[in-house]
Amino acid sequence: MPANPKYLTHSGWQRFAKISAAILGGYLVTTALHLALAAWTSHVTVIITSAFSSFILWVILMVLAFLPRNGWKVWLIYAGIAIAGFVLAWAGKIYNPNFLN
Repeated sequence: MPANPKYLTHSGWQRFAKISAAILGGYLVTTALHLALAAWTSHVTVIITSAFSSFILWVILMVLAFLPRNGWKVWLIYAGIAIAGFVLAWAGKIYNPNFLN
């Protein structure tokens, strides 16, 4: 059964924003959160479990990117979460000197 056309995105820029946010933005958020988690906990354990958890989180973020109508808002949310994760990883490097040793 084909999709109802009224629910499809008609703008090419919105389609580009959603697809790029799903693939690249989801990957950046996943990487930032795992890096921040590794900075504050046992990084060996996080690296071992990230092989599975990062893929699961990335797929979830890919699906979530297509739910809102505006793809640029998804990019804004994903960029904010990624920046917060990278800042937490940086702070973990400052306050936890055993980061990635």
